[in-house]
Amino acid sequence: MIKVAMIVRSTFNVSKGGDTIQVLQTAAHLAQYNISADIKLTNEKIDYSKYDLLHFFNITRPADILYHIRKAKKPFFVSPILIDYSEYDKYHRKGLAGILFRYLNADSIEYIKTISRWVLGKDKLMSIDYLWKGQRRTIMEILKQAAILLPNSHSEYNRLLQHYNCSTDYMVVPNGVDTGMFSFNNAIKKDPKLVLCVARVEGLKNQVNLIRALNNTNFNLIIIGAEASNQSSYYNSCREIATKNIRFIEHLPQQELVSYYQKAKVHVLPSWFETTGLSSLEAAVMGCSIVITDKGDAREYFGSDASYCDPASPQSIYNTVEKAAALPYNISLRQKILTQYSWQQATIRTIEAYKKVINIWD
Repeated sequence: MIKVAMIVRSTFNVSKGGDTIQVLQTAAHLAQYNISADIKLTNEKIDYSKYDLLHFFNITRPADILYHIRKAKKPFFVSPILIDYSEYDKYHRKGLAGILFRYLNADSIEYIKTISRWVLGKDKLMSIDYLWKGQRRTIMEILKQAAILLPNSHSEYNRLLQHYNCSTDYMVVPNGVDTGMFSFNNAIKKDPKLVLCVARVEGLKNQVNLIRALNNTNFNLIIIGAEASNQSSYYNSCREIATKNIRFIEHLPQQELVSYYQKAKVHVLPSWFETTGLSSLEAAVMGCSIVITDKGDAREYFGSDASYCDPASPQSIYNTVEKAAALPYNISLRQKILTQYSWQQATIRTIEAYKKVINIWD
């Protein structure tokens, strides 16, 4: 049996996001192909001798990755999940950090965040070299040494190419949905006024402008998601400005989301950036009309089958939601997701990448 160590951020279990689902689903599906995948936190002690290869996630935390690749000396793969936080950080983040970040580039901002988490005792700095190498140089070193990169889209790889002069081979491994769990019943009538937003409540996801857009309208908005770590003030602001047609529900397991997706007419993610918008894929396969940000990689997944809003404009968000609510059920998008964007397909692509490098299969 092939053995893989999937090494993830230290906050993987306490601050759950799209990467959590990606890792858990990939690990579970790999087992069906006689590949054992152990999920390890980056701050765990790992016996590398047990594994044939390492698979890292989240290139925006490069100090974690650098430590392990130097210790392990094993072939490794990286799913970059390259989220660009800079527009939010530079122009929409509040307080002293917001003022400081306006004068810095994206890599410098992430460097300061990493050092701050370490200084405040909220995370461990795994690689001391990171202090003098910085974010950009550390990422470039990792990308250069990786066996293959596994971005979620060609668009994501092109951003790596543009920002880090990356020339490492890559294979696109798309995000997916659990096609068994998210089974849409077209016979159940949708509520034409019900709008969902399934995401962690944080500045990047831009729930504040979504609430401003739908406050005191004829739409009922349900925001499903936990408060992001270190963003209590943002979460509280969302609740404070919300009117009676806005409802909040804490993080729900995926199986409990099914009934909400089934009933809602529209799902909206007006984020400042999205690599995919995993909940948008889930909602689309459940017959929701999709409203998503125009910033990031989402167009590669949704093309003309989604409605795109300007996250900076509550009026744009409202207009786009209103337009999406009037659209008929998009069966072609659902079929596209079922055939191209399942976790089964993602796992097959992952195995193809492993096989391309590791010659230990019979």
